[in-house]
Amino acid sequence: MTARLADIAAQAGVSEATVSRVLNGKPGVAAATRESVLAALDVLGYERPVRLRRRSAGLVGLITPELDNPIFPALAQVIGQALTRQGYTPVLATQTPGGSTEDELTDMLVERGVSGIIFVSGLHADTTADMGRYDQLRGKGVPYVLINGFSPKVQAPFVSPDDRAAMQLAVTHLAALGHTRIGLAVGPKRFVPVLRKIEGFQRGMKERLGLSPEESEELIQHSLYTLEGGQAAAGALIGRGCTAIVCASDMMALGAIRAARERGLRVPKDVSVVGFDDSPLIAFTDPPLTTIRQPVQAMGQAAVRALLEEVGGTPAPHSEFVFMPELVVRGSTASAPSPERGNP
Repeated sequence: MTARLADIAAQAGVSEATVSRVLNGKPGVAAATRESVLAALDVLGYERPVRLRRRSAGLVGLITPELDNPIFPALAQVIGQALTRQGYTPVLATQTPGGSTEDELTDMLVERGVSGIIFVSGLHADTTADMGRYDQLRGKGVPYVLINGFSPKVQAPFVSPDDRAAMQLAVTHLAALGHTRIGLAVGPKRFVPVLRKIEGFQRGMKERLGLSPEESEELIQHSLYTLEGGQAAAGALIGRGCTAIVCASDMMALGAIRAARERGLRVPKDVSVVGFDDSPLIAFTDPPLTTIRQPVQAMGQAAVRALLEEVGGTPAPHSEFVFMPELVVRGSTASAPSPERGNP
């Protein structure tokens, strides 16, 4: 206990006696000093005594797809922290194959009286899905915000990265390295982010390499947002002579690197690979992955702000907040292989 008091006192810049007074709820401590001690507890990972915990302002649901893709836990962490700072308690509801559906999770959260819901990469991103479910949710008086994917049929705030700009950044980078056969590995075509990535890719290919949308169409391969999906898509694109591959997720990019190595090709000497997300730990792969960084921090905080404005009675704009991604150049991209060396 003494060691813990010393740690907290050092972190807060106060005496151990002051820490003790705060923890025991005794009077005679200035409000600012008390807050410093409580903040020190949080920073050092100690739980606040029950009597000092702030009463929750309410529950907020967060519905995400599976957590295998590291970008979803990263978003969940940012959103959870932002909600906690505002006094709300986040409730994470994860979809799993063969498990609860988005509709079932939504009903469960509504039954528990959540103040609002944030949807990440949900059915709102699927152009074939019925958007009436979101109207029904609004009819129940539950505010919500949607991340990744836009539908003009849904009257709610949307938060998205600029998928078109992301692909143009990737194509510009690879074209500058001398690549002319650049492939795109993306998910199923029915999803809004996929359609936008295709638009940005084709625009970049036209501007940088003079290819028409029809000519660049054969350089696009649809697959699943998984390592195996990226491996399959990259294998097909390498077979079409691509010396560089842009992937719609970092997981797909890891699959693309595996596909290249299976064929005896080196990354980046023979094939360059670009990911999308800049997931945690992706800088430590072999080679470190060049990728498009999603502005996760800014997007998560914007989603929470928009939701809590609605919860507070001020309707947020029913529009899309679009955030600019960033190209992070690492070791998985290099100059195109010279024609005489060829592409084995």
